[in-house]
Amino acid sequence: MIRAVERAYTDAELDAALATLSEEGRLREAQALVARAAPQLHRVLDEALAAGGWFGETHEQAVEAAAAVEDPAGRRQAIGTLVAEETRLGMLVGVAVGFELARTLGTDTGSTEGD
Repeated sequence: MIRAVERAYTDAELDAALATLSEEGRLREAQALVARAAPQLHRVLDEALAAGGWFGETHEQAVEAAAAVEDPAGRRQAIGTLVAEETRLGMLVGVAVGFELARTLGTDTGSTEGD
């Protein structure tokens, strides 16, 4: 398989690309693609999170610790923090999966005529 040429992006390039993503309607096509691929993406994300050791025993310990907080306000805060941390983690791993999916889709895996 031929891999796409990879390069480092400058901070300015990343900032410009992120600004473009904020434009009205820019993500419609990507959202439709994700909706179509959701079951497969869910499986890949679960596998990536499990392989990274982010869930399983560590997750269970964090849930137990949050649930064990006796003060109701403290328990709500601990659960809210846990949800926020796991959401950020899922988003970061999801972005990594998205980058790799984009690379895979952008890779020329077909043969040319006459090969």
